[in-house]
Amino acid sequence: MATDPVCGMFVDERSATLKLVRDNRTYSFCSNRCFQEFAQPEREMARLLTRLAVGWPASIVIVFLTYGQPFPPWPWVALLLASIVQFYPGWQFYVGTRDAIRGRNWNMDILIAIGTTAAFAYSVAALVLPARLPAAYYFDASAIIITLILTGNYLEHLTRERARGALRRLNELLPTTALLLRNGKEFEVPVSEVKVGDRFRVRPGARFPTDGSVLEGRSSVNEAVLTGESMPVEKSAGTGVIAGSVNGEGPLTVQATKVGEDTALAQIGRLMTEAETSRVPLQQQADRIATVFVPLVLLLAIGASLAWALLGVGFTVALLVFVSVVIIACPCAFGIATPAAIVAGTARAAEEGILFKGRDSLEQASRVDLVLTDKTGTLTRGEPILTDTVTTPGTTEHELLSLAAALESGSEHPLARAVVRAAEARDLQLPAADAIRADPGRGIRGRVAGAEVAVLNERAALEDGARLNKLQRAIDRLTSEGRGWSVVLRDSTPIGLLGFFDEVAPGVHEAIQTLAADGISVVMVTGDHPSSAQTVAREAGIAEVHASMTPGAKLALIRELRKAGRKVAYVGDGINDAPALAEADLGIAIGSGTDVAREAGGVILIRSDFRGVALALRVGRRTLRKVRGNLTWAIGYNAALLPVAMGALVPVFGLGVFQTLPIAAAIAMALSSTTVVLNSLSLRKVRLDTPAGRAVRPLRINGSVPT
Repeated sequence: MATDPVCGMFVDERSATLKLVRDNRTYSFCSNRCFQEFAQPEREMARLLTRLAVGWPASIVIVFLTYGQPFPPWPWVALLLASIVQFYPGWQFYVGTRDAIRGRNWNMDILIAIGTTAAFAYSVAALVLPARLPAAYYFDASAIIITLILTGNYLEHLTRERARGALRRLNELLPTTALLLRNGKEFEVPVSEVKVGDRFRVRPGARFPTDGSVLEGRSSVNEAVLTGESMPVEKSAGTGVIAGSVNGEGPLTVQATKVGEDTALAQIGRLMTEAETSRVPLQQQADRIATVFVPLVLLLAIGASLAWALLGVGFTVALLVFVSVVIIACPCAFGIATPAAIVAGTARAAEEGILFKGRDSLEQASRVDLVLTDKTGTLTRGEPILTDTVTTPGTTEHELLSLAAALESGSEHPLARAVVRAAEARDLQLPAADAIRADPGRGIRGRVAGAEVAVLNERAALEDGARLNKLQRAIDRLTSEGRGWSVVLRDSTPIGLLGFFDEVAPGVHEAIQTLAADGISVVMVTGDHPSSAQTVAREAGIAEVHASMTPGAKLALIRELRKAGRKVAYVGDGINDAPALAEADLGIAIGSGTDVAREAGGVILIRSDFRGVALALRVGRRTLRKVRGNLTWAIGYNAALLPVAMGALVPVFGLGVFQTLPIAAAIAMALSSTTVVLNSLSLRKVRLDTPAGRAVRPLRINGSVPT
């Protein structure tokens, strides 16, 4: 069974007549209304407004005629107006009923159509056959019920459109054309014609049509629309650019690396769409209840009306009982309880550059009580600088740096990029390197200028049997200063050290405090030297640190924590973080990281800001809290008011209570749906400056607190 991406009702994929393929995914719909809202939301919104513009004035006049009775033929005027409301604004419920029957599905349109038609048809019969039926008219009930339900639909539609607006704004960022370079000449072509490897020019102030790598030129690029960074980012030959970002003051020549659906912008849009249409486990349980709810309500309405008829109250009262039960039990609030909260929550997260890859990720975020985080590029700026070069006798700084940079030139590791940048700043000519082998968590090896060269961390160097006594004083100094370092070996002999420094990123300390206020403990797990890790931890406000951790050790730690009952989120941005991101209950990938890390993460932070971790988890908790609150309200509403609709108040107010029950039922149903929507919209106010005051659980493994 599939689920309708609009209303959330179950749909039999085999018998569904309304289907739509989008982004290589097939969606099934329970009714034409849901199909149109998904396929053409703007047009459906306009149609809803038009129907409301007809429904509300007509309904108000009908109520005035019914209770004021200003002139004798008023019932015929009411019939005319009620017919307009029943078969123009209300026609969509008949279409929805037809589609549900064709698809062998039960949806709420069936209840609305049956309930309002019963009230309308009886009123017409009473008017046309006054000798056979009492002169009781319920045109006001049918018209107001339809108008109120459409108003609730409009409010729900507004909630969805706020989320979809973020997706539309993303799509609008791409230019329609590109300046392609062929044989030294510029040709303006549609963006769809640009292929990977093509070269194009981007003028100052123009947007980049694809992801690419700068070949020529120097400029600053505004990436705020994607990353949230207010300051322009400097771009020159060799740096990457993102489709949709805005070029600054200088023209750039770019080679396309990703086009069309493969660009970062398209991937973000795809993630937002998937997050909107996927289902959380809690919603799947609600869907199963809703599937049996509609036929159950119909049976209950028929049973209650028959019971009253057998008590001798007359056909009119029995009909009012039937209409009241059907309308008051209509699961509108139940159907939107989860989607309204999920859409509002994901929209709020998207505003802050946080993308949930699926609604299961949103639910996992609500349960996290422990965050494990990498250090470099996650807690720190991710752009360490080479601060120190220490050589052994017989090796020059020029030689040391050239060998290391030649080996690291193809690596994406932040320390490797720092070495390459330092070599470029010195205009060094790098020798050729081959047989390069990355050793995650240890370093990199290869052949450079005929020699076996390796750049390793301390643990890896010692495990390889390297003797570091000649470099010990430099090692002690760098360690005491909290700097990271790597040793360079040539033919297994240490020839020097490379010292690095990476500042703690802005906002990290604030994020750690927010997580602590929300009862979530934070532990640093890094492959760096303990002294370097402790320096960053002190500045960030993290009490617990695991240093010198290999990717395998991180995996083992996560498994042990999960086995102990902890709900673990892992935050990282590098290739060697991918296994940990996949193993954790929730992987949170920093958006500036590698594609591998982003693929493994369940949550993507487009902005390289650790505060996004705290906000993502807070949004997850608040959203699931709203979902549970909405479902409790929807179930409680039906449970409390169904007895009323079946006549529980008759002993107190008499049979006259049935005269107002249908309209009261419609008002109650509309208020219930509106309450759910407004409760969900409050998620847009979620901020980081609201302390939650939950207690933090310390990290314990087998009864011990690791340090």
